[in-house]
Amino acid sequence: MERTTCCVVGGGPAGMVLGLLLARAGVDVTVLEKHGDFLRDFRGDTVHPSTLALLDELGLGQRFARLPQRRVTTVQLPLGSDGTLVTVGDIGALHGRFNYIAMVPQWDLLDLLADEARREPSFSVRMNTEATGFLRERGRITGVRYRTADGRTGELRATLTVACDGRASLARSLPELALRSFACPMDAWWFRLPRRDGDPRGLVGGVGERLLAALIDRGDYWQCAALIPKGSDAERRAAGLEPFLRSYAAAAPWLGDRVRALRSWDEVKLLDVRLDRLRRWHRPGLLCLGDAAHAMSPVFGIGINLAVEDAVAAARYLVGPLRGGTVGLRDVRAIQRRRWPTAALTQALQRFAHARVIAPVLAGEAPFGNPRRAQRIAERLTTSRRLNRLPAYFLAYGAVRERPPAASVR
Repeated sequence: MERTTCCVVGGGPAGMVLGLLLARAGVDVTVLEKHGDFLRDFRGDTVHPSTLALLDELGLGQRFARLPQRRVTTVQLPLGSDGTLVTVGDIGALHGRFNYIAMVPQWDLLDLLADEARREPSFSVRMNTEATGFLRERGRITGVRYRTADGRTGELRATLTVACDGRASLARSLPELALRSFACPMDAWWFRLPRRDGDPRGLVGGVGERLLAALIDRGDYWQCAALIPKGSDAERRAAGLEPFLRSYAAAAPWLGDRVRALRSWDEVKLLDVRLDRLRRWHRPGLLCLGDAAHAMSPVFGIGINLAVEDAVAAARYLVGPLRGGTVGLRDVRAIQRRRWPTAALTQALQRFAHARVIAPVLAGEAPFGNPRRAQRIAERLTTSRRLNRLPAYFLAYGAVRERPPAASVR
């Protein structure tokens, strides 16, 4: 019989941060990751100031700084009366060492966390190992069944199982956790286009005909997103690539001379955008974190930030009970009470953006229902430094900053 104190299902940012923090505090922890490596394209590659500060506090700041990265300090949207780009969030104006968002391939971040965690004798990560079901005894989750890539199966028992396996989490099939979904007006296409020296910098948005463009500055290329009406992927692909390229060039005119570097639909990946959360993130022996507990819209690009903060808060609440072998329902309930308001507030803001900005534009209407109202909002954001810092601070740190347990800090 295989056994661990904490079984973490999923080796994404939340799972690896939680595994590292618990292992440093002396908790026996095993992470199960169904893939053989962390190489997945078009994943969230944003590392926000709150996560940068965490890495520095854990003694990983210098190693992270050596990773290839692009630093982003501004968010620009075409809110001017003539479509000119307006800075709606200046992260560089915030106080502190980490007043930027680091654009780093997620696999580099995960490799860094895994390498550091492997230094701890109480940590193990099993790649190519997928959790296929939960073990139950007397109404309590007592671990997982798993299957490896070569077909081997087994059982891993644990004092606590933590689901960090995203929006397709195994835990979401449990009816007692009660998934609540919210209407979402869009899906997203992801692809790449070349970047040139004279291009804008940072995070840049654009508005086209029933389309919204979002571009992330990655140095020598743009990581591009096109927000399209929900469920329209097949119809739009059938209409041909050329109409889409014209529409995207209209949304970001300064990019029009190279949109045809995109030559095939095979280069365009679809993200089925969801916005939902579990009413309960736990049951005896089980805790859900990150997208497993609350799937976020790509609006504001802070899903990874929230998942990491979930993991930090969970580690702080769990280190003592797990080391003492006394973790109970009260402990996992406390984590949801701590993190639920932040998740709910962020999703409320995303739903507002969906309803007042994204849905109207994708329907061919003006954002906020009135072009003049959108113009007034743009003017306020550009003339008020204090108002301009609010979206910057929210992007940087979210609603609540979390601190790691003292036993995990180096």
